[in-house]
Amino acid sequence: MTYKTIIIDDERFSREELAFLLSTYKEIEIIAEADSAEGGLILVAKYEPDIVFVDIEMTGMNGIEFARITKQMKKPPIIIFATAFPNYALDAFETNAFDYLLKPFEEKRLKETMTRIHSTTKTSVSPSTILKLAVHEDDRIIYIEPSSILYISRNDRETVIRTAKREFTSKYTLKELEEKLVNHHFFRTHKSFLVNVHQIVEVSTWSSSIYHVRVNGISEQIPLSRNYVKELRELLEM
Repeated sequence: MTYKTIIIDDERFSREELAFLLSTYKEIEIIAEADSAEGGLILVAKYEPDIVFVDIEMTGMNGIEFARITKQMKKPPIIIFATAFPNYALDAFETNAFDYLLKPFEEKRLKETMTRIHSTTKTSVSPSTILKLAVHEDDRIIYIEPSSILYISRNDRETVIRTAKREFTSKYTLKELEEKLVNHHFFRTHKSFLVNVHQIVEVSTWSSSIYHVRVNGISEQIPLSRNYVKELRELLEM
């Protein structure tokens, strides 16, 4: 398999160094380079690359902003940050970045990244979907198994992820999480709720127009929009 690759860095030396290291991998085809994130966005839209190596601190738009935009694309590329600054790691992984390489580049570290790419693509995991959900808590990143999530809700200010043990808050919108969890059987029961179908134990009605669902382990009633009742029942009763 050949991976169409773009390098984005405002320093020519860094672009050349990374291109040289990547030249030892026959599967990597460097199709374009850019010296700014804005220029990189144009190239990504034009060529639809498989992989993008991008610096973070650049004039104008930075690499984090670039990654946030590309993850909304219909075919988002694998994003690998290549930077001299370790302090952006938390922000980087919030964008669902695949990896975070520090300058000066090390051949061994780059090889580890390439091995992971091969493993991921062989198992057909799209970069737009996830194996675990990452959330920030103070100075840590916590990885949540999607199967352990009971439901996700959104209020005016934040998104709340509820598991059997505790709650987490996330900066992602409900729509973003719905897209990330598309392969993990989550169902939008209401404009403000996303529920793990495997955790649903009951669908109830208070009247002809008011519906709720209940999930494993908690008594809380989760609203179910009338328009979604038929679709959910068909899904549960398949």
